Amino acid sequence: MKNFSVQAVLFGLFFANSVFAHNVQLNAPLPSAKVIKDGELMIEDKEIIYKPWSSAQLRGKVRVVHHLAGRSSVKEKNQPLMAAIKAAGFNRNHYQTTTIINADDAVIATGLFVKNSAEDGKRQNPHSQVILDQSSQVKKAWQLKAKESFIAVLDKQGKVQFVAEGKLSADQTKQVIELVKQLLNN
Repeated sequence: MKNFSVQAVLFGLFFANSVFAHNVQLNAPLPSAKVIKDGELMIEDKEIIYKPWSSAQLRGKVRVVHHLAGRSSVKEKNQPLMAAIKAAGFNRNHYQTTTIINADDAVIATGLFVKNSAEDGKRQNPHSQVILDQSSQVKKAWQLKAKESFIAVLDKQGKVQFVAEGKLSADQTKQVIELVKQLLNN
């Protein structure tokens, strides 16, 4: 009986993880996703404007794609990676960070704060791609966990070379930086 209980718990944990697992696969493009409401933040004449965005736009450069719930606690999870990317000073002609903020997955009544924070982030890093997703379109398309951070590294063809959900370890952060360097040299 005890053995059966342990097996049931293990099966339950495995099943729960598989239900919440993303559908992103290595060596394949990210699943198709579009953000029509709000979308990509662009700077025109010092003003922020919004344009529809599609994951099909992710080809052409090596990228770190960071999808995160619109919560400061989630943003902080992978700040060490974002700091390491800045410190690496990757060539902007061949590299771009893409940040997708899921404003639909924010703390209640903080939507305006999340939007203002996204706009401030775009102004501070105008070379980065920032997408504001008000209706969880990307989260649904990629089957991501709620209230979480997701990191993918894409090669120039837009194929996933690294993927992780949650806070990256120090070793994973180093792995991402080294992988980006390697992809830029290919």
